[in-house]
Amino acid sequence: MKIRCAHYIHRVRHRCFLLSLSLLLVCLLKLVYIKGTVRGSVYIEPYGITLSLSRIHNHGYDVNCTAIYELDPVEIGKAQVIKRKVMVDMDDDNMISLTSDCQTFIKTRGYNAVPVLDAERSFPLAYTLVVHKNAPMVERILHAIYAPHNIYCIHYDLKSSPAFIQAIINLAQCIPHVFIASKVESVEYAHISRLNADLNCLSDLLRSEVRWNYVINLCGQDFPLKSNYELVLELKQLNGSNMLESSRPSELKKQRFSFQHELKSVPYEYHRIPVKTTVAKDVPPHGIEVFIGSAYFVLSWDFVNFISSSQVAKDFLAWSADTYSPDEHFWATLVRVPGVPGHIPRSEADITDLRSKTRLVKWNYLEGVLYPACTGTHMRSVCIYGVAELRWLLNYGHWFANKFDPKVDPILIKCLEEKLMEKRQYAQKWY
Repeated sequence: MKIRCAHYIHRVRHRCFLLSLSLLLVCLLKLVYIKGTVRGSVYIEPYGITLSLSRIHNHGYDVNCTAIYELDPVEIGKAQVIKRKVMVDMDDDNMISLTSDCQTFIKTRGYNAVPVLDAERSFPLAYTLVVHKNAPMVERILHAIYAPHNIYCIHYDLKSSPAFIQAIINLAQCIPHVFIASKVESVEYAHISRLNADLNCLSDLLRSEVRWNYVINLCGQDFPLKSNYELVLELKQLNGSNMLESSRPSELKKQRFSFQHELKSVPYEYHRIPVKTTVAKDVPPHGIEVFIGSAYFVLSWDFVNFISSSQVAKDFLAWSADTYSPDEHFWATLVRVPGVPGHIPRSEADITDLRSKTRLVKWNYLEGVLYPACTGTHMRSVCIYGVAELRWLLNYGHWFANKFDPKVDPILIKCLEEKLMEKRQYAQKWY
């Protein structure tokens, strides 16, 4: 019996030894792979951030953004090659580290030295940023649109990672006139919670000490195409009117608000989305005619202030709660209501995304017809831009564009940052 037990124990120990050895080999192989990946990786630092500040990598790339803007085939070719390498980017923990010393962060990133002209200072703007991931990219968007006399509300998703939330809180604590929304939602795709996130920020912005003229909402994959000075010049020409999409819905789009939708779990990307039921909705309140557009807007202070106390707006918001993607018809509809500040008459022609300057989005089914082919990649029919589109983006005439992703093409974002900085410096020199 003792012999059998000893033999059994020996076998168990032998198996444990083999298992431990196998795990050790796996770990070593992973370590070798990671080291090899890092050695072959490339870090494209944001414009204005030094590699020593980023504390990430010493693998840079000398990007000639002017040559790329001028469509130099050699430089664009280099950029295309480099973006196919393994990209190393800052993460949320890096952003927490960078913002742990606000004074150093503000000075290094130049938030304390943003050039501002009198024409800009006398026409402050407000922004809402509804974001849920990639704090370094959020900071780059904020840095590109920042002016010290403007006001910025950031709404993070309650479902976001603790590191992301802390990084966003740090940004708000460090940068003047940047704050976190007083009420934060758990945002679900195409759900009323997405609209409520913007509304929470708008409510806070109306109570802010800055009497802004227009408010602009952004997400974490947007980027500006105009400097603050250029934007102010164009917004002044609106003369109090609003800029956003507002079109008559197709029969297919009418399904979004003709039936009640319920938030349900789904076995794919978004996990939970509003799903159409067979229950028909009542007609909209107050005889409202529903128009469709996008979630993105440029709205005047007078318009936002008016709807904040409008019973028509409140009733329409309540009616929209069980529709699909209400943010894509809420603003487009309210701007057509007679009597609202800067309203668009219902009889006026559709305002499509090509007429509205709020957001330049490239749809794959319109490439080659309305605009050139995407040089990046696609996500749900939308182009994530590539570096060869730099000149087209800056010259098309829109104020902002979507979508950008540093994992798809970090060189494009860096070059946009550089060109926007050049525009700021040019305005300071000549105006």
